[in-house]
Amino acid sequence: MMEAGAPGVRKTRFGGVVFTGIVEEVGAVRELVQHADSITLSVGAQTVRGDLSLGDSVSVNGACLTITSLDDDGFTVGLAPETLRRTSLGDVSIGSRVNLERALRASDRLGGHIVQGHVDGVARIVQLQPEGDSLRVSMEAPADLARYIVEKGFVALDGISLTVTERVGTRFGVALIAYTQGHVALVDKKVGDAVNLEVDVLAKYVESILGDRLGSTSGTP
Repeated sequence: MMEAGAPGVRKTRFGGVVFTGIVEEVGAVRELVQHADSITLSVGAQTVRGDLSLGDSVSVNGACLTITSLDDDGFTVGLAPETLRRTSLGDVSIGSRVNLERALRASDRLGGHIVQGHVDGVARIVQLQPEGDSLRVSMEAPADLARYIVEKGFVALDGISLTVTERVGTRFGVALIAYTQGHVALVDKKVGDAVNLEVDVLAKYVESILGDRLGSTSGTP
């Protein structure tokens, strides 16, 4: 299982935006400003704030967002209508804890898996079950996303890279070890709460490639 990583120094940035699902810091929502169809979100942070610049990308609960302003104690991002439709970020309130990760640098280890910060949809927590010092979390995935989730494969939940422990139909499970529980905001959530879900992009690429090939040969004798 992938764990939340300790903060580290980041150097040369990748040309595109990639995350790993290794949470660097748990920040807190400071302010929410509602506009006609969008929200301005201000987050308090120290570790990730260190080398951020205007226009940089940051993962907030798994959603890749653009820094619009900075201050000594955190940053501000905008939540566009598409972000609000796809994610659970519209449910946060002042004081809510959120998982934060800066974009991957070329010098970093890929401790989790390739996470784009493109949330596919929301899953719902259906069960929380302590097991020793671990916490088993059972989720209900949207039917159109469940097919991309496989046992021992990867998912990103609120930006956390986790290994799938089981999957039956649209339900799947993950396990949070004690260290991870102490370094992520997912433990704040309850049964019924929404969690941002990003499935493994490799599965979607494979489906697209195979679908094109099968479509092109469907009429061949």
